[in-house]
Amino acid sequence: MLADLNALGLLFESLVVRDLRVYAQASDATVLHYRDNTGLEVDAIVEVSDGQWAAFEVKLGQGQVDAAAASLLTFATRVDTAKCGAPAALGVITASGYGYRRPDGVHVIPVGALGP
Repeated sequence: MLADLNALGLLFESLVVRDLRVYAQASDATVLHYRDNTGLEVDAIVEVSDGQWAAFEVKLGQGQVDAAAASLLTFATRVDTAKCGAPAALGVITASGYGYRRPDGVHVIPVGALGP
């Protein structure tokens, strides 16, 4: 797997989405995926039963956090907040490192910090 970091990244993304689905199910929430006609994609959108939602990108390396945060911020500007409200959070889930909130408001969350 170390010889093919793209495959490892896809595997990591799948495992994180699986974890999010398990936690969401326990909280009466759903996990969705988003992709539009411009190629903008969000790895996971968690929506709770009262309509609140948060969007997450999953990245294996810390070097990808800036691009993932930019993608989330672009997504947030395209959402019709009159219909579904503003996001409760935008976050990039990473394989390691520290959790923190960036100056642009996007949270960086190490996978080890996830839980119900």
